[in-house]
Amino acid sequence: MTKFLMVGLGGFLGSMMRYGTGLLVDQYRCADCPPLGTLVVNALGCLVIGLLGGLAEGRGLLGGSGRLFLFIGVLGGFTTFSSFGMESFELLRTGNWGMALGNVLLQVVVGLTAVWMGFSAARLF
Repeated sequence: MTKFLMVGLGGFLGSMMRYGTGLLVDQYRCADCPPLGTLVVNALGCLVIGLLGGLAEGRGLLGGSGRLFLFIGVLGGFTTFSSFGMESFELLRTGNWGMALGNVLLQVVVGLTAVWMGFSAARLF
């Protein structure tokens, strides 16, 4: 039961951070731009999980409970793959095929790059 509570608390915190970050970023988004709040949240989440994963692997940091809280709870609540899916679907549904494709490619490339950067940065520490 303790593990469920740790994941739930982390998810609560991550979800609040996601909402705040999305609001902050989207207030500066241009009308013809893809959903940048989701992109920024996903990129940050990927960067942080890469960094923490690299530190955990390379230095033995974060035990099982810490990983549950941070990786599944906080970062699971913070990243927004389901939002990304819905936003991309809405772009397709409204006929914005080019923007939908651009959004999908941008999310995947930026996400994978951020994980790699985080993991690489962890090696430097």
